[in-house]
Formats: sequence, C-alpha cells, structure tokens
Amino acid sequence: MQTSEKQQSSGTIPGLYNQPMQQIEPYCFSPLQIVPDVSPENDSKPTRVSFQSDNEHYFTLESSPATSCIVYDSPSSTNVSPKLTSFLPQVSQSYFSDNYHSSDNTYGSPNSGCSVVEDGSELRHLLRDLEIKLLEPGSDFDHSFSSASSNQTADIIHGSDLKQVLFACAEAISDENMLTAAKLMDVLENMVSVCGDPIQRLGAYVLEGLRARLLSSGSLIYKKLNCKEPAGSDLMSYMHIFSQICPYYKFAYQSANAVIYEAMEKERRIHIIDFQIAQGGQWVSLIEQLAERPSGPPYIRITGVDDSQSNYARGGGLSIVGQALSKFAASRGVPFEFHGAAMSGCEVELENLGVRLGEEEEEALAVNFPFMLHHVPDESVSTRNHRDQLLRLARSLSPKVVTLVEQESNTNTAAFLPRFRETLDYYTAVFESIDAAARPRDDKQRVSTEEHCVARDIVNIIACEGAERVERHEPFGKWRSRFLMAGYTPCPLSPMVSVVVKEVLKNYSKNYRVEEREEALYLGWKNRVLSTFSAWR
Repeated sequence: MQTSEKQQSSGTIPGLYNQPMQQIEPYCFSPLQIVPDVSPENDSKPTRVSFQSDNEHYFTLESSPATSCIVYDSPSSTNVSPKLTSFLPQVSQSYFSDNYHSSDNTYGSPNSGCSVVEDGSELRHLLRDLEIKLLEPGSDFDHSFSSASSNQTADIIHGSDLKQVLFACAEAISDENMLTAAKLMDVLENMVSVCGDPIQRLGAYVLEGLRARLLSSGSLIYKKLNCKEPAGSDLMSYMHIFSQICPYYKFAYQSANAVIYEAMEKERRIHIIDFQIAQGGQWVSLIEQLAERPSGPPYIRITGVDDSQSNYARGGGLSIVGQALSKFAASRGVPFEFHGAAMSGCEVELENLGVRLGEEEEEALAVNFPFMLHHVPDESVSTRNHRDQLLRLARSLSPKVVTLVEQESNTNTAAFLPRFRETLDYYTAVFESIDAAARPRDDKQRVSTEEHCVARDIVNIIACEGAERVERHEPFGKWRSRFLMAGYTPCPLSPMVSVVVKEVLKNYSKNYRVEEREEALYLGWKNRVLSTFSAWR
C-alpha cells in the first residue's frame, strides 16, 4: 500500500512509509532504507524512499538460479552437496575492539565476520576420534558402558521429534556425557537440513552450535578450523534480502523515526546519536520528513558509532555514510553535518560523541539504540558493567528522547540448558516467519541469508560462554529495570507509532502481531514476541 502526500489520513506523519521508489545508489546505505540518486540531472524531480515488495528483484549472488541445496549427509540426498557450512560463534554487529576480546580470539575477529568450516566431515572425524579414545583399553569407559550408552541413545530417539533429540543432545553435553552426545549428533545429521522446513533448518545451525560447544570444551579447539567469510558486497545483499523477508529492522527503524520526528517537531537544531549506524539508511526517511515541515527544515547533525561488521559490509569507514547522508540532505535542502565515532559501544566516551554543550543555541538531542545494547557486556561479564555505564553516559547528555529496540529473549545470564531451550523456542518462530516469505526452500539466496544473518547468532548463544558469548539478550522487563535505575523515565507512545508499524506490516504475513503494553510496542510472530520498542527520556 502506497500513500501519496495528497492522500494521507489526518494525524499521520507525512510520507513516513510506503513511498515510490526511484533510482538508487546501492553502495551508500543498508538495504533497509535505499538512498535515491541525487545527481544533478535528477534534482528537478523529487525522489522518495519506499519499501519494495517481496516479489521484486533484489541483489543476485549469481546470474543463474541455484540448482542444489546444502544438507547434512543423508542416504536420500544423492543430488545435493554433502557439505554443510559450519559456523564459528560470531555476531551480527560485534564489539571486536572490546578489551574483553583478546587478540587471539577468532570468535570475534573482524577478519572472520561469518566463518564456515571448509569440510563438515572434519567435525565428524574429530568426534569419531574422541569416541575411539573414550573406548580404548585402559580408558575409564568399557564396552558394557558403550552398550548401555547405545541403548540410552535408542531410547531417546524412539518416538522423539527433532526438538526433543536436539534437547537430549544438549543435556548430554551439559552432563558431560560425550559419548551419548556424539551418537546423538550422528543421528541428528540425518534429521536436519538447511533446505528443509523451519525446524530442520534451525536444527542444522543448532547442531553446529552443539558441535562447537562440545569440541571447545575438550582439547579440540573449534576456532582453529579453516574458515572463510562472504565478500562485503555479498554480505550487504544478504542483509538486504533479510530486511525484505522479515519486518524486524523496519519495525525498529520506523518506530524510532516516528518517535524522534514527534519529539523534534518544533526544534530548529537536532543532534541524533546512533549507537549502531551501520549503513545509515535509517535516517533517510526521517531527513525526508523533516525537510517537509511547514516551519522549514531544521539543522540536523548525526553522530554515528561504528562496528567492524558494518565497516566490512560497506567496504569502508564512516566517511562513506557521512558523504551519502550529506548528499541526500543537500538534495532536500536540509542543513546537515555528520560526525563519525569508529569504535565499539564499550569504548565510547563523552568526547567521542561531539556533543556541543554551552553554545548560544543548543541542539535537541536524540539517542538511538537499535538492536545493539545486548552486545555490550554487563555485570555478569565484567565488573565494569559497560551496559549500564553506557546508559548512564547517554542519560548525562539530557537527551530529549532515547529509543530502544531489542529482541525479546532471555539468554543473558541463563544457564546453558534454559538458554538452549529459549533459543530453540525463539528461533523456531524466526524461521517460521522467514518461511512466510514464500521463497523456495532450496533457494540459494535464502540459504545464504539465513547462514549469514541468523545462524552465527545461534551458534554464539549455544557454543560460547564468558566474554566470548556476545549475544546476550534480555526481555523488556529487565531493560525497563536498567533504564529506570539509570535515571530514565518512559515516554508514552502516541497512537501514530502504532499506525506507522501496522502500515509497515501490511507488506508481510498476517501472522505478525503488534501490541502496545507497558509503554512499549511488542512485535511478535503468532503468539511469540520477538522484538520490543520503547522510548525514554
């Protein structure tokens, strides 16, 4: 559904969603907001930004369609590759420069944004060697134990579905029953597939996480295996496809933009601090709307905090984002300035944010935390508690509004087994929602998108502990407590925010749900909440 300037309902923010698409500059911004071509020959005709529908053509990885899909070795899979890409614990927006990640920690290496094992059979050989050593003469295990373990494994498998077998494998690892875990992994290989239904695809990546956890708990170090990553341009295309398949990022960006627009409606000078600037695409539509204010456009300054993954994906530093946003703002007659802070959220200090205090005409400040605070270590990781420290730093700036978007999942301080169950439940809904986009299950782009945008987070949650586990989600209730303790008060959301989000969801499955409660917006798939948005001051 598209909304023109002349057909907007009363009370809506003009053109905040569903605007016609024009020529784009693909290198400038993330796929979530595409910047139009603002070359001189096109300046005479205003260009607007839109969301594309799922059936449109996007980035392609190859000129020819995929002819095979990747699965675990299965007797019935004679026409598909026997290799499954196996992921090291990685993060989608990682804090590689954090002091808690040592120089030899390849889990968080900027040079391995999404790592894969060259040959999945190597893992099976390692597990087989481990089993042989456990059963060799003189070991603590004898053949009677082996027989008992085999019977136990058979009992687990009989009448169990895939989720039950995955959890049984996790229990075996938790109990340090490595022989049972290895046998269950052999069984699971024939039950999962990255080209299967949602639980089979999720199971493939969960199995990789279990393998990584098992191997890193002994003398076999998973992170030493050969690995590779996609080219930056390919990673950008996967991010783009994911944003079109699922509404999670659009939910985050459009909710924040609506709140910031309303908070800054009468301000003449605006400063936005974005703690996860990525490609900067979130701010295109906001600049567009502020340019159309009846009172005239404000002066806008954006400070973008960078991360290594986004730097790699866009193929360069923050100057690329600043130049593109400046060019777009100039095309709309908006006075604009960009300030980059190329560092992780853990490293940010006041002087890095370019806040101008004590000037004759101060700037109204907005702070944006989009899916990033869960990567910042808290008191369970470090006594410095960077997470609460960052919240207090932002509060000290007296912002007019602070926006927060996070996954609604409880994996931060949970022990391994509760965390494993929560991960299974949460990502089952995510993979079901991906399926709703109706892409073929053997579609190579969909497989690559799930691998690079979802799977690495799953592996990190399951396989890692301590500082190496950087995916540390908390439910909204815990975020609410943190913000209140840091001195914030919640901002009631106007009806306009729900209107904007519901308009975005019209382009997606009807199984998505949005609900407002506790002064927050909850986005869910069927009955499972997946993301929350809230605003603070």
